[in-house]
Amino acid sequence: MPTNMTLFSVNAILILSTDDRSRILTKYYSQPHGSHPVAGATTTSSSSSVGSNPYGSVKEQKAFEKGLMDKTNKQSGDVILYDGRVVVYKMEGDVMLYVVGGGDENEILLFGVVLALRDSLAILLKNSTDKRTLIENYDLVSLAIDEIIDDGIILEVDPVVVASRVTRPPAQDVSGVKGIDLSEQGIMNAWELLKAKGVERIRQL
Repeated sequence: MPTNMTLFSVNAILILSTDDRSRILTKYYSQPHGSHPVAGATTTSSSSSVGSNPYGSVKEQKAFEKGLMDKTNKQSGDVILYDGRVVVYKMEGDVMLYVVGGGDENEILLFGVVLALRDSLAILLKNSTDKRTLIENYDLVSLAIDEIIDDGIILEVDPVVVASRVTRPPAQDVSGVKGIDLSEQGIMNAWELLKAKGVERIRQL
């Protein structure tokens, strides 16, 4: 049983390519303020404890990801225990979505996170959750993850709410900016127009 009272639940979120096993987007989390054991409870030094993240270097992270991919490629389920950690995952097209938690973490809670990520991306990317689309919309993917998880703490698992918070600029604003001539000649023309109107206003006084 866990001996620490904490909201920290997620050690990592990984989006990996199933074709070449490359990283598309990975985020690792460590408990921001350390663990605070309950009074009278015994502490544990296990490397799979909820707040610890042993994958401190990129080399260690890639080794973990490679082993995880090898393991899940042979599995047909949605949850495994790997390297002392609970991992839930979903395959979408040519990518794999992983949510990694501590060895004592509730897999149902983590599974809700991976479903929220999958469904949020489906809404934002119009059901085109593949490697190319994810890379082209990297900003939306990163923002969606940040809306779901903040420093390993689960904030939101409703995909509709997440997608509504991750938006692009309104189309009318973009078209308005495109209609403005920001070249040197355009700025000079605007300045001459303002100067002429200013002179006309002065003459009317």
